[in-house]
Amino acid sequence: MSTRKTSFRVTERRSLNYEETYLCPVCRHGQISSLALMDAFSCNFCRHIFTADLRDQSIRVEDSSQPMTWRWNGHGWQGLHRTNVDLTAVIWLIGAALVILPPSLIWISSHTFPPVEGEKLSWFPTVWVSLAFLIHLTFVSWLLAEHYQLPLYVTCKVRLQMLLGRR
Repeated sequence: MSTRKTSFRVTERRSLNYEETYLCPVCRHGQISSLALMDAFSCNFCRHIFTADLRDQSIRVEDSSQPMTWRWNGHGWQGLHRTNVDLTAVIWLIGAALVILPPSLIWISSHTFPPVEGEKLSWFPTVWVSLAFLIHLTFVSWLLAEHYQLPLYVTCKVRLQMLLGRR
């Protein structure tokens, strides 16, 4: 009679404590560990500082303008971001206005006073509208990535700083 051994990947749930290290919930690349003589964690990659509530098994990022909280479920982090609906709506409305209004004004002026047909620079208003749209879209996208601290953005930002020798 042969016996077969099966191997199972056993992952036991572990609770949040100051003695262990965990994957950073912001950049998802670095490890967070406790700071000496403090009831806080810090990431060795993105350098964010977190305060912990061991009773609730949650951490909150302290060095960001956006209040972000995560709960430890024993295996990974679950986001508990409290979205401020009023602020979020204002940010998105201002972002949309910054992307749409400047190119629209340029487009209206180029159609109100169109270039003469056959001129060398008759293509310029179209290029100007397109560039204004792309530049404003890039600017607003960057501001939103900074505001929401998107993990991919944070990782790329830290890697670029490391590449340039600023860390």
